[in-house]
Amino acid sequence: MAKKVQAMVKLQIAAGKATPAPPVGTALGPHGVNIMDFCKNFNAKTSKDEGLIIPVVVTVYADRSYSFITKTPPAPVLIREAAGLDKAAETPGRGFVGKITDAQLTEIAQTKLPDLNTDDLDAAKLQIAGTARSMGIEVV
Repeated sequence: MAKKVQAMVKLQIAAGKATPAPPVGTALGPHGVNIMDFCKNFNAKTSKDEGLIIPVVVTVYADRSYSFITKTPPAPVLIREAAGLDKAAETPGRGFVGKITDAQLTEIAQTKLPDLNTDDLDAAKLQIAGTARSMGIEVV
């Protein structure tokens, strides 16, 4: 018999750096989840992606147990990393603050493909290129 789902909580946490402090504690605490156990499991699963922000969907069951699914890092995080920037343009559309190559664009699109609404790599590249443009980053 399937467990009864009490809540689904979506968070974005730095890979390998989950702590019981906010946002993890404040999001999961009211649902009765063992926060230290979640942090230990999340950090073990994401330790190889150190330095990236990892979206996670935590499913909390009625018996206070949980399961979680990690997603790929957000596209803007990957684009900023590829361009070597700390932040995107403050006024996008009025010039470019950085550049990424087509090869970097392809790599980011392949990374994001499981979480996008397409199976086509060319369509994924167009989506990522649009995100880069809106950040003030040129694709060359």
